[in-house]
Amino acid sequence: MTTAVRLRDVRRSFGAVHALDGLTWSAPVGRVTAVLGPNGAGKTTAIECAVGLQRPESGTVRVLGADPASAGPDHRARVGVMLQAGGLPNGAKPLSLLRHLARLYATPADVTATATRLGVPDFARTTVRRLSGGQKQRLSLAAALLGRPELLFLDEPTAGLDPHGRLDVWDLVRELRDGGTSVIVTTHSFEEAERLADHLVIVSGGRTVAEGSLADVTGGRRLEDVYFELTRKGRA
Repeated sequence: MTTAVRLRDVRRSFGAVHALDGLTWSAPVGRVTAVLGPNGAGKTTAIECAVGLQRPESGTVRVLGADPASAGPDHRARVGVMLQAGGLPNGAKPLSLLRHLARLYATPADVTATATRLGVPDFARTTVRRLSGGQKQRLSLAAALLGRPELLFLDEPTAGLDPHGRLDVWDLVRELRDGGTSVIVTTHSFEEAERLADHLVIVSGGRTVAEGSLADVTGGRRLEDVYFELTRKGRA
């Protein structure tokens, strides 16, 4: 298998709003794919279709060779997910929550090591409802890593993090990639995309407007300039 994720002509609407309007892109195995696009471009909807939380009206979604909407628990155990709305239980404390989640996997990652890497012990006595945005991001990422995923979806993983936290997450993503994990990162940060992406996807208006390596997409120009040029056309 050379492709970890493939979306082909995917369509998903909410009333009159076409969130995905024939979206097509793929993510290579063992690489970091960064998905860029303005608010409302369809990034999160695409990720939710790819992890089986939504079903498209038409088109094809394949994740590790399977349809995520109908795949069983063995497939789901191979995929780690960190969404913008993490769904963390408000009354739980971080380490207790991670230990509970680890029990759901046959061969989980070491909870202490995973939590320590992301600084979770620093706020371990605080319930989820009282965590800062950045602390919730760290906890959500730790939870997504517990199953030792082959494929990891990270929806804006550094939103709300301070500069040191962003660097920590970038280092971790690179280490995961170097260890063979396929990583999909949605982001609004040009710097994040430039630093992390082996493969780049730009979406606008529910469609893919550019895809390829950073060099292929930019042609030597600034990513920011290319992005605004393409997304203006995509909204037209």
